[in-house]
Amino acid sequence: MPFIATLLRRVYLSLSELAWSALLVILLVHLVTSYLLFMLAGEGDLVGNPVDFVYYYMVTATTVGYGDLSPKSGLGRIMTVLVVLPGGIAIFTAVLGKLLTAIGTMWRNRMRGLGDYSERTGHIIVLGWQEGQTYQTLRLLHSERHANEPMAVLVAKELPENPASDFADYVRTERLADADALLRAGVAQARAIIARGANDDETLAAVLIAEDHAPNAHIVAYFADDRTAQMVKQRRPRVEAVGSLAEELLSRSARDPGSSEIAARLLSAASSDTAFSLPVPPLQTSLRYGDVFLSLKRRHHVTLVGMLSQGITDLNCPDETLLRGGETLYYISEIRLDPAAIAWARMGDVS
Repeated sequence: MPFIATLLRRVYLSLSELAWSALLVILLVHLVTSYLLFMLAGEGDLVGNPVDFVYYYMVTATTVGYGDLSPKSGLGRIMTVLVVLPGGIAIFTAVLGKLLTAIGTMWRNRMRGLGDYSERTGHIIVLGWQEGQTYQTLRLLHSERHANEPMAVLVAKELPENPASDFADYVRTERLADADALLRAGVAQARAIIARGANDDETLAAVLIAEDHAPNAHIVAYFADDRTAQMVKQRRPRVEAVGSLAEELLSRSARDPGSSEIAARLLSAASSDTAFSLPVPPLQTSLRYGDVFLSLKRRHHVTLVGMLSQGITDLNCPDETLLRGGETLYYISEIRLDPAAIAWARMGDVS
């Protein structure tokens, strides 16, 4: 019969590949057979309580051998030597070997970019790999990672193995603008995405796909052409388009020596004085920018330099500017402030 032939073929394949289903069947058959043999041997202490027998079977099969339960009759001991010990140890060894193989395969797949991180939440995704630059980006992200913050995920094209395994997990793809790769990287729950392709066209395509699948993530993209960066800023307000600042730094440093050093320190995670951001929660009472400036300076020893409000970034704001909640403040500090440690209700009292 075709049905029986198909069934036998599946059983043969399961046994030849030692599938988990086959191991489970073998374990149950050996367990039941051992139970029946001990029952025939009159080992009432072992088979009287099924829980005790399973406990004895597992202790014996794993060669732990506590000795609190053991066969009393000679026939029972022969059954242990000929059936329980050889079969149990063989099954236990097979299960252990299969587990180790599965763990090794999972680790190799993760290193080769075949892992699945779709359930990850609150992480940062980095799209694209440029030798040196991307490694440095991942290293800096890792250096600022909080204790409970998940590791970043790198999505790159056809790298044989994870090039930055100490700093990020890896998803391999054939192109950056690949929705399936982004879903494997956990794009739906990511808090930020950094895109930097081999060229501006690749970066833009990756940004468009990321926007569609990451409704809540902040997207940062690097463009070599400043005109492309400006176009993205105008048409994609969710995307923070970053262009090269080399020309600006060169001209400014020529007139104001040390400007490039200031910019480098403000952006470096390794610097003792670095620029950070602080979201303003909903406020019951509006606050003056000048009062917030003084309060942060006196109570937290940080220097407020500006804020983002309604999509507009303003540095060196007038003291009379009102904060109503929802703004983002930018400040210079040695460490990042804990938002929970900010007493917003007391900001107006700077006496």
